Amino acid sequence: MTGFLEYSAGASALHRMNPLVKLFGATALALACFLASGLPLLLALLVLGLALAASCGLLARALRVGLAVLAFSAVLATLQVLTTPEGAALLPLPFGYVGTVGVQRACATMVRLVAAAIPFYLAFTVTKLTDITDAAVKVLGVPYRYAFTFASAVRFVPLFLNDMSAVMEAQMARGVSFDDVGPVRKVGMMAPLCVPLLVSSVRKINSSAIAAELRGFNLRTRASGYRSYPLGALDGVALAACAALLVAGALL
Repeated sequence: MTGFLEYSAGASALHRMNPLVKLFGATALALACFLASGLPLLLALLVLGLALAASCGLLARALRVGLAVLAFSAVLATLQVLTTPEGAALLPLPFGYVGTVGVQRACATMVRLVAAAIPFYLAFTVTKLTDITDAAVKVLGVPYRYAFTFASAVRFVPLFLNDMSAVMEAQMARGVSFDDVGPVRKVGMMAPLCVPLLVSSVRKINSSAIAAELRGFNLRTRASGYRSYPLGALDGVALAACAALLVAGALL
């Protein structure tokens, strides 16, 4: 998925918010999704996440992420339907039946996972990783080595995806077809591609480690950052709204 977790510049309200507030808001929305048990509230949280994505021009990318999470959650939903024979019987099975309660819980599971993933995707897409790292170190007092490790892990995700796409395109240019086989066979064909991807990843990590040492990584302290991250009125409103959603998810 090209562009996954890569920063998208803009001037929306989400772009202007404090980096820590965005992370707290995403965490609060995700917790509200897992605390809520009713499908209407989960749908409302999903619509809220999509509305936030539309406000910063990332609706199409958020929908692609939601579809990817939906494909994964469909597997969990299927297992939940087959192992929850409760409610009115909809379909008889050799080991039980598909009930209305199982279908409702499966739908809630899919909506919950998608609604919880979109806020985190937006938080990392509309925020520079350097701002997240600097704010965590300067405001929260997180040791720089831990903040740098977290930021590096997030930064390398799109790089690994791009490298994997390049390796697959190189194999397709040599006559290998990944579209004419089933999913199981496709996974078997992609397994040997992990070797060149691993080699490329190790080279990138080694180069990044050398660059960090040359830039005085071990000398970085809390006072090294020159930027400040004050809380504004918009941040206060966002914190209050996220707290209210968290309470609503727990109560409803």
